Amino acid sequence: MGFIQDFKEFAFKGNLIDMAVGIVMGTATAGIVKSFLDNIITPLIAVVVGVGDLSGLKYPLGKMIETKNAAGEVVTEQAAIKYGSFVQGVLDFAILAFVIFVALKVASRFMKAAAEDTPPSDEVKLLTEIRDSLAKR
Repeated sequence: MGFIQDFKEFAFKGNLIDMAVGIVMGTATAGIVKSFLDNIITPLIAVVVGVGDLSGLKYPLGKMIETKNAAGEVVTEQAAIKYGSFVQGVLDFAILAFVIFVALKVASRFMKAAAEDTPPSDEVKLLTEIRDSLAKR
């Protein structure tokens, strides 16, 4: 087979198209979950913790340093460990993983129900008859 033919077989396989649809749906789901986290969950946790924004939590290191930026303004900076951003990232991941887990559980339940509803094919019926007749001997 030629290169073009191999590429056509690869590109137009059902699995590749299913995977592309899954990626698009996953991206859309991630956007919804991110919005849910940013606009509902994070503010609630921030209120419980007592800060305005979790990503703003940090542990300062060293002294304050004054520098001038490109506009000539004096800027005060301090090195810090920004653990709030890390906590926010872990929380985002955990909730997104939970949402995907629940979605997969629901989808597998629907697929299992659909598989049980379909009648067996003629080949399966024939093989079942052969198996049963061999078991009687």
